[in-house]
Amino acid sequence: MTGRLEGRSIVVTGTAGGQGRAAALLFAREGATVIGCDRDQDGDAETARLVAAAGGAMTSTAPLDLTDDDAVAAWAGEVSRRHGVIDGLYLNAGATRFAPLEDTSVDAWRWVLRHELDIVFIPVRRLWPLLRRPGGSVLLVGSTAGLAGSRTNARIAHTATKGGVIAMTRQLAAEGAPDGIRVNAVSPGMIRTPATEGDLLAPDHPMRAIASHIPLGRIGDAEEVARCALFLLSDEASYVTGANLVVDGGWSAVLPGYDPA
Repeated sequence: MTGRLEGRSIVVTGTAGGQGRAAALLFAREGATVIGCDRDQDGDAETARLVAAAGGAMTSTAPLDLTDDDAVAAWAGEVSRRHGVIDGLYLNAGATRFAPLEDTSVDAWRWVLRHELDIVFIPVRRLWPLLRRPGGSVLLVGSTAGLAGSRTNARIAHTATKGGVIAMTRQLAAEGAPDGIRVNAVSPGMIRTPATEGDLLAPDHPMRAIASHIPLGRIGDAEEVARCALFLLSDEASYVTGANLVVDGGWSAVLPGYDPA
């Protein structure tokens, strides 16, 4: 039985750890050649080692700053020379900073826009010509932050950027449809990764007990997001474009209940 991505070349950005590493490992198990990249050279090399140890195929470029248009253009040229066309593009990479409006400087605002919007726009613009027509698939990463505000996690810039990513998904779906390119988004809620362990799930953060407010009663893990990404990038989602798949244990769909404590 062949894998769901057998014989396909899939670009995954941000493969040094967390959700990007989980996706790289899963996609390789499903038969894809994974084309990874990250700023973190050591972490990215470890992901490539894990993929190879599991019998998968992965090429990797690190360090790579995806907010640098010249660097991304050069990387896209190398991807074109090595692979010709690509079948899928998973724009997973991103970084953020959380702060309320009054504590967000203009510089901090622009930093988040660069690392959550530019980091999507620049690679998709450079790699778009390489997508297979028809049949190419693009997946962006939104967030529940792009769907609703939060009283426990002040994040004005992050909210704006993730709302922007979801809007970009719909526009790119419209632009890609005439060529048979599908574009969707996956929007995680609270997912346990090294990054969230260091901030939102840290013992001193107000959201540390968030699991008790999630309808399914627990924090998600990176592979659960990767499995949704696999579906959207595969032929199983051949009639799905412009969609935003929320992966949050029901957090954004259900009103909080009364807590007698």
